[in-house]
Amino acid sequence: MAQVTVTIDGKSYRMACDEGQEDHLVNLAQRFDRYITHLKDAFGEIGDHRLAVMAGIMVMDELVELQKKTRGMEGEINTLRKTRDEAVSQADRNDSAVTGMLGDLATRMETLADKLAGKP
Repeated sequence: MAQVTVTIDGKSYRMACDEGQEDHLVNLAQRFDRYITHLKDAFGEIGDHRLAVMAGIMVMDELVELQKKTRGMEGEINTLRKTRDEAVSQADRNDSAVTGMLGDLATRMETLADKLAGKP
């Protein structure tokens, strides 16, 4: 198990993570630190615990909004897939109909050609 040191609000924290996830954990900590810094700038020194709770709520708010967007996009994707499937099905039916008509037309042309050539 790997270990990294992250800094949040000027304090260092040693944390464990899976091998290869060190940069990801550092990036997450830096993003969380930006929330803390933003809140500290807006509200001043209101206590570490309160800052962490407020930052956590902000992160959760973003998460919920992204989940809503994701669900909306998933709904749009499902609608597009259904529309695509219906279009492909209609195209297949059209292809079959055109193929059938071309076959009938070819038969009629052969019959007409035979009549013009004097064949019974």
